[in-house]
Amino acid sequence: MNTFMIALKEMKHDLRDKRTFWLMLAFPIALMLVLGFALTNAFDTGTNVDEIKVIVKDVSGGSRLGSVFVVFAPEAEQAGVSFETVPAGTDGRSEVGEGRYAAYVEVKPDEIVFYGSSGQSIESQIVQGMLAVFTDRYKTSVAVESAGPGRAAAAFAETAGSGGYIKETSVDADRKPGAMDYYAVAMSIMIAMYSALSANSLIRREVANGTMNRLSASPVGKSQIFAGKVLGNIVMNALCVYMLVFISKFALNAYWGDHIGLVLAVLLTEVVFAVSFGLAVSYLMKGKASFSLTMLIVQLAAFFGGSYFPLGEGGEGPLSALVGWSPIRWANRALTQLIYENGVTAAWNVMAVNIAFSVLLLAISAAVMRRKEGI
Repeated sequence: MNTFMIALKEMKHDLRDKRTFWLMLAFPIALMLVLGFALTNAFDTGTNVDEIKVIVKDVSGGSRLGSVFVVFAPEAEQAGVSFETVPAGTDGRSEVGEGRYAAYVEVKPDEIVFYGSSGQSIESQIVQGMLAVFTDRYKTSVAVESAGPGRAAAAFAETAGSGGYIKETSVDADRKPGAMDYYAVAMSIMIAMYSALSANSLIRREVANGTMNRLSASPVGKSQIFAGKVLGNIVMNALCVYMLVFISKFALNAYWGDHIGLVLAVLLTEVVFAVSFGLAVSYLMKGKASFSLTMLIVQLAAFFGGSYFPLGEGGEGPLSALVGWSPIRWANRALTQLIYENGVTAAWNVMAVNIAFSVLLLAISAAVMRRKEGI
């Protein structure tokens, strides 16, 4: 009971501290908004293409291929590709070369000849891909039709259960994080790591407020005081991180995937690790040097962990080592895999690492505390 009362006291103290609000909520939300909107284009991998104009010359002489192409052209216009007949006396290749059209197409009795524009390479590749699919489908229908009249219609039937020869399946591209999605995750992990700063002040705050002697003289055991202060700090910091997650999810429409429970569990272990780290440093070092070292390590972990801008694998050399040793980097990669690739294993792995380091750091703090007269 004493442990929970001390934990409740710590939570009330943090709630009355305005710095908790600014550092743990207002600051990350503001940073998320600034970076999320300012770097939107940096995360946009799509390309907008206007209407694609293609000039066509039909020399098929009424062949079957020409007749099918006449049916295909209006359907392609619904996808933004406009086929225009080449005027008499006009060289289609010259029109493409001068940039008036994305491609020039000649429809012959048994083949389609394609000329693309180097100046409109994306549009040209789109048209080329459409024509490749069209010709492959046409050749398939011819081959099926040769087996017997009416077979092609059955092969290309799109009704369910038709038993046709061809099955079409649309596969959506893997979802990629946008700017707001990325910084929602990055800021949440960074603020979880900022828990080390408040944990570093747990004991020094009692000394500064003059309450250390009263705590030491109270009938409450040192282990209960220690556990209560750590528990209260963990709960308070976890609540701040969770509020940040839900604000980004419901107010800023950030994407957190389908495993929100496991996401929150990963963030909780990150908070536990950060509190354990900050507390251990406060016991191993004295005075303001302890807080300065904690702040330095947290900032370096945030920088090399990708909190402010995305980082690759780091390549080789010192940079790779610094990136690889950032606890923020571990959590960032694990949550990215969990959210966008359903990488549950990665989440469990980083949780295990966080808990293992937390146990070690708390054991060090407890061992140092036992040798002291106070807490």
